[in-house]
Amino acid sequence: MNKIPSSQIHSTPSLIGRAGGESLYTILVFSENLAGILNQVTAVFTRRQINIESLNVCASSTPGVHKYTITCYCTEEMVKVLKAQIEKRIDVLQARFYTDDEIFLQETSLLKISTPAAMENPEVCRIVRHHGARIVEVNPTYMAVEKTGTTEDILSLFNALNSLDVVHQFARSGRICITRGTREELDEYLEEREREKEKTLPPPSL
Repeated sequence: MNKIPSSQIHSTPSLIGRAGGESLYTILVFSENLAGILNQVTAVFTRRQINIESLNVCASSTPGVHKYTITCYCTEEMVKVLKAQIEKRIDVLQARFYTDDEIFLQETSLLKISTPAAMENPEVCRIVRHHGARIVEVNPTYMAVEKTGTTEDILSLFNALNSLDVVHQFARSGRICITRGTREELDEYLEEREREKEKTLPPPSL
């Protein structure tokens, strides 16, 4: 069995950044649940030749609103431009950007491991246990292993197993995260918008 080349797996993100002062930013975008919004949002990155590292889309805690979690490497100046341009989209309610120390983040992953190779080499199961991963499926051909954690945790497990030449397949989800504040910032924004709207309404006629 051939090992998955390490070059095919994204390297571990780092707040230290890359050349040119770039750092990894997580951008949270909230929008109406309408078709075509994703294309509008990703077009903002394409026009500025910013590569999206990961993208996750799901329903938010606010009914009718979807949440986009996007990560990219760029400068602080550029991420401010991206935020401003995304918020100009008609159906986007709010966009915010964060560094890793401002959010709680997780990813999940699945690895397909050769069952015969795992039976022959007890180091395979030891590595799975050591990394706190979970075996969710076993058959004579392969074992499916699930690992949830930070990007660093997931890549550490993959690299350890891949070095033993037992990994058939490897998949990672996009990042999901929550902010460290006590309330969803979108809810505060929507409440403020409602208050502003009430101020502009004409007084009731007598």
